Amino acid sequence: MKIVRIIFALAAIWGFVAVVPGLFGEAGAQPEYYYGFLGLALVFQLIFIMIAMDPGRFRPLIPIAVLEKLAFFLPVSLLYAQGRVPMGPVFFGAMVDGLFMLLFALVWFLSRKAGQTA
Repeated sequence: MKIVRIIFALAAIWGFVAVVPGLFGEAGAQPEYYYGFLGLALVFQLIFIMIAMDPGRFRPLIPIAVLEKLAFFLPVSLLYAQGRVPMGPVFFGAMVDGLFMLLFALVWFLSRKAGQTA
């Protein structure tokens, strides 16, 4: 399915655009968490590229990719609902991750149901 390739390629591009600038920002009070999070996020962009290149082979990684998106989307959504995260860049980024999370889950489900993975 060509759509799987497109979705994961777009997710990787979005991820690099969203994460790389943070490497040049202020790390805050606990830089090890800040830079550790950014490093992990960058590694996942490479996984998205792998999936985009060969969705059939790497289909088992798609549910893990869903969880990767959920890991940012859910906490930010809950914090926003509690008034602890303002509507701004962090909230917007989490909503984009939520969209990709849904798209990842959808293509995983449809590729299984259709018996197609690439």
